[in-house]
Amino acid sequence: MRALVRDLDKGKTLLPGAVELVYGDVLKDDMQGAIGDATVVFCATGAKPSFDPTGPYMVDFEGTKKLVNAAKAKGIEQFVLVSSLCVSKPLHPLNLFWGVLAWKKWAEEHLQRSGLNYTIVRPGGLKNVDNDDKILMSRADSLFEGSIPRTKVAQVCVAAAQDSNARNKILEIVAKPELPDRTLAELFSTVTV
Repeated sequence: MRALVRDLDKGKTLLPGAVELVYGDVLKDDMQGAIGDATVVFCATGAKPSFDPTGPYMVDFEGTKKLVNAAKAKGIEQFVLVSSLCVSKPLHPLNLFWGVLAWKKWAEEHLQRSGLNYTIVRPGGLKNVDNDDKILMSRADSLFEGSIPRTKVAQVCVAAAQDSNARNKILEIVAKPELPDRTLAELFSTVTV
């Protein structure tokens, strides 16, 4: 397993030692080389908050598009893209930050047109601390609020890469208390295209 990171030191603190860290930037570096012999690509690119109005366009769209194109050239079996809730709402307040949701939506559409097997995961607001809440999963454009721990987003992404019921679907996810216990496989099978 390998991970493309912009900061090797931070990558070492966040990822297990068994993960090969590859330093790179989706905008500047060779993505085919970064992919290596992987069969699945997980993409969680996101522009850093800044005063640069081109940041979301460059990272969330152009960077993701470059990675999708490299994955297609390498014959990747599955591409899992982390996007965001509300990407289909052009008047959403997050679009005031240089159109970040609009550029994520364009990246989703590029992936869908690529011919690759894909899963698009649209999480609610990301939390850094895990909790005992259960995952609520729904089809595209049906959840518009809520949050979810980053660890749960990662679990959904990894499980989606291993489950054919998650292929070629958009999965919107948040976490809520007092939901029934359901496996990710059960959740994947309930989401319609």
